Amino acid sequence: MTERIVLAAPRGFCAGVAFAIEVVDLALKIHGAPVYVRHAIVHNEWVVRSFEERGAVFVEDIAEIPEGAVVVFSAHGVSPAVRNEAKSRGLTIIDATCPLVTKVHNSARRFAEKGFLMIYIGHRGHVEAEGTMGEAPDRMILVETPEEAEELKLPPHDKLALVTQTTLSVDEVAAIVTVLERRFPHLERPAKEDICYATTNRQGAVKELAKACDFVIVVGSEQSSNSNRLREVSEVYGAPSVLLMHPSQMKEEWVHQYKTIGITSGASTPEQLVEDVFGQLKEWSPSATFEVLETVKEDVEFRPPRDLIQLALAKG
Repeated sequence: MTERIVLAAPRGFCAGVAFAIEVVDLALKIHGAPVYVRHAIVHNEWVVRSFEERGAVFVEDIAEIPEGAVVVFSAHGVSPAVRNEAKSRGLTIIDATCPLVTKVHNSARRFAEKGFLMIYIGHRGHVEAEGTMGEAPDRMILVETPEEAEELKLPPHDKLALVTQTTLSVDEVAAIVTVLERRFPHLERPAKEDICYATTNRQGAVKELAKACDFVIVVGSEQSSNSNRLREVSEVYGAPSVLLMHPSQMKEEWVHQYKTIGITSGASTPEQLVEDVFGQLKEWSPSATFEVLETVKEDVEFRPPRDLIQLALAKG
């Protein structure tokens, strides 16, 4: 029977997700329904559904949005081509791109302007990767694994730079970078690490959680890159792990199988979902003790544009 339940800290919403959610909330207050959002505002079905209930409409293609309507760009960012299409349709654009994703876009744009060929470490098909690579599609080559880095063949170039998706596994990126720097010693890296602080902190926390627990539950969406990485990191560091969103996905046999169960959550996961999972464990194992394993304190905050806040206040 489970004797201890350990909650990781930090976990859950990062500053970028909180920022994006607040921006959509303000957009709805200012403009009323419908407000269109290009892609899921964050990769969490619970968050998306709660906004749909208030009149947000999520679309994948700008062409699906009526001309002159309001569009919010999701936290993951968009390519210049998407921005231009939105402008051509006369859309009112509200940008909820995470500032740390914007930083990577800016790096890619600067490298392109200086004539660099870029290697982008990221996941194929991920919306953040598509947006960033759209800054210089003819000058960026995606690499997803150390094996791909070993086999990579580059076109002729004078200068080579590295750009990275913000939500990847820190350890996996380090392994890829080791290969790339050995093969391409002239590779130039950004002045600051691209992987965001929240991804790094949550992965650091889950490493310690995995060492302290027999089993780790990651609360988050299967669509969330950073949540998937947390599950993978937990298993690499020795604790079997599962990714789930709701207590209905849990198995009561876990409390009979594992003495110490850890809980963490992805950067786009509301704390309410963590509380629901914790509550189910306590119901099954009421005598289990509870503790928090804190590895670092976070104090990062991104505020929405002042004009958005003022318009919302004016609406009452």
